[in-house]
Amino acid sequence: MGKGRRRGDVYGRGSSVGLVIRRAEGRDAARLTRLVRGSGAYEGRYAAMVSGYRVGPDYIEAHRVFVAVETDSPSAGCGGDESRTGRVLGFYSLIAEPAELDLMFVADEAQGYGIGRRLVEHMRGEARRIGVESVRVVSHPPAEGFYRSMGARPSGTVRANPPAVMWDRPEFIFPVGERAE
Repeated sequence: MGKGRRRGDVYGRGSSVGLVIRRAEGRDAARLTRLVRGSGAYEGRYAAMVSGYRVGPDYIEAHRVFVAVETDSPSAGCGGDESRTGRVLGFYSLIAEPAELDLMFVADEAQGYGIGRRLVEHMRGEARRIGVESVRVVSHPPAEGFYRSMGARPSGTVRANPPAVMWDRPEFIFPVGERAE
């Protein structure tokens, strides 16, 4: 963290660092794959879940994938080149039909700065834009508290499905209509 910056201010207004959320492109695939595979949330017993995971250009093309990118200036982000080449801090993938938040990751070193919150707000806006009223998310167990804090409502449990997933996962619904805000 830079000198004189408070943790919560790094990517906020008044920061010397900007954050842009833009549509992912095929050329982002390798960076998104590295973010998933390197996630500290998937260490230990969860490591097998992401060890061979790949976010490919085909996946990016098929779904609504958005990436949070660090830029040098808070005024950047109007789609210029700087938003294409900055450091990837997080991303999400929204499947439209049926509506589901399929993936959401924030880089370990970028957690605690409000990036996850910004990605969820963006996802809700995107869902509203395409006419979706609610979005399902099957949570990684350690992320359950985050989703609850973002207003997701518990809707059940998805049972383990060995060998791919060896643990039960909480299921939530994100309301995205105007009253969800």
